[in-house]
Amino acid sequence: MSLYYAAGSETSEFTPEQLKQAVFSALDALGPRSKVLAIPPDYTRYHSRAGEITRYVYDYYGERLTDILPALGTHFAMSAREIEHMFPGVPASLFRVHDWRQGLVTLGEVPGHYVKQVSDGMLDFDWPAQVDRLLVEGGFDLILSIGQVVPHEVIGMANYNKNIFVGTGGAEGINKSHFLGAVYGMERIMGRADTPVRRVLNYASDNFARHLPIVYIQTVISKNQAGQLALRGLYAGDGIECFEQASELSLKVNFQMLDTEIRKAVVFLDPSEFKSTWLGNKSVYRTRMALADGGELIVLAPGVREFGEDPAIDKLIRKYGYVGTPKVLQAVRENEDLAGNLSAAAHLIHGSSEGRFSITYCPGHLTREEVEGVNFQYAALDEMTRKYDPAKLKDGANIVDGEEIFYISNPALGLWSYRDRFRD
Repeated sequence: MSLYYAAGSETSEFTPEQLKQAVFSALDALGPRSKVLAIPPDYTRYHSRAGEITRYVYDYYGERLTDILPALGTHFAMSAREIEHMFPGVPASLFRVHDWRQGLVTLGEVPGHYVKQVSDGMLDFDWPAQVDRLLVEGGFDLILSIGQVVPHEVIGMANYNKNIFVGTGGAEGINKSHFLGAVYGMERIMGRADTPVRRVLNYASDNFARHLPIVYIQTVISKNQAGQLALRGLYAGDGIECFEQASELSLKVNFQMLDTEIRKAVVFLDPSEFKSTWLGNKSVYRTRMALADGGELIVLAPGVREFGEDPAIDKLIRKYGYVGTPKVLQAVRENEDLAGNLSAAAHLIHGSSEGRFSITYCPGHLTREEVEGVNFQYAALDEMTRKYDPAKLKDGANIVDGEEIFYISNPALGLWSYRDRFRD
């Protein structure tokens, strides 16, 4: 396995020109290629700088970059406006849409006994290593998987082969991987590069995907002292080393360890990025280890208009709600619709506070009845935005009307934990 580029630190800030030169340096190291597929994230990862990197890949390869397949997973396909905004200067004709229910190839199956081993006996099922048919049948001599490494609720640290097996994967594989992470426990996973879900994906990479010419380009992003997003590191390679180095840096810049618990957190969801609780519940995932028992989470969600990114999943969320692990697992045992969509079941577990703290959603496009129907509390967005004005708050501790609150402007960029809740 080779490492083609690796640079970054807690204080690094790549300029666009430095990023372009870094990408070109990595591509130079790969040697000549004749047919290239790029797999960047979709618009929900706009801040990853993957759009900019994809443009540089296009500048480098020109017509040899024949296809771009956004790693949608179960998300909606990107709109023409989103493509133009995220990938300026890249021809729209290059973009393909991943179909996570059909158009797949199963490379192999991770055996149930291995899943049982890594899950401490909690689950025992085979896991299908599925990818979009284009990766296998497209005749590519280079597949560039582009994305951001950051703490993640399902797998511990996002990206690397998750971008392949989940981002371009199929329904069964996505469902089972999400369920594995949820049942094993978010608090045991988040902020860790070595987790049961990652081990399953690594097994698939090592045993079934070595024939695919995949090279990973990984970014690490955090805010600088001026509150602006800064590219802290770039790592490129065809094996796990680039991911491990990126994870090490991400934990330094994206994971905030707190000495005291948060009694009240206010999280803002950028309306251009968060249109569903499926995505917006990062506000829950990324703060749960920092919130005190009996604490309160307020989610300012002006763009949220639905629960699931997929109509079938949206229906299941509305039916069962965020009711906690025991009730969700019981519903899986007793109901075929939820048992047949384990990613939805996993999401319901992830989005529940397990009764430990309250979750108040302030959506721009959902009614009180809809919000309370899924077991969240509701508050009017206008009223709460006047009280907790994102334009006036700073990330971290603030005093509002004599009350201390902890404000987070983008939960996708980090992970917060009370020190005593995070143990290796």
